[in-house]
Amino acid sequence: MAGEAQRRSQWPLALTLLVALAGMVVLWFYNWRNGIFVFAGAVGLAGLLRAILSDTAAGLLHVRSRMFDTTFLLLTAAAIAVLAIIVPN
Repeated sequence: MAGEAQRRSQWPLALTLLVALAGMVVLWFYNWRNGIFVFAGAVGLAGLLRAILSDTAAGLLHVRSRMFDTTFLLLTAAAIAVLAIIVPN
């Protein structure tokens, strides 16, 4: 019973990793810049999920305090997106 509850609490991390994997597929096989934007979106999604979910529901997205995790993930997503914009082809 405890294992099932623990698996259910990992859906935010699994969703984030699936979006990040999709970004890697786009990066490798299509357009690198679009893949980076999808990857940045995955990091931003992790930040939003961490902001709206409780500590137990966030699962492994919960590392430190909610404010720290959310701020770090959203700033990282923004930095990745900005780098994707400014890096020349």
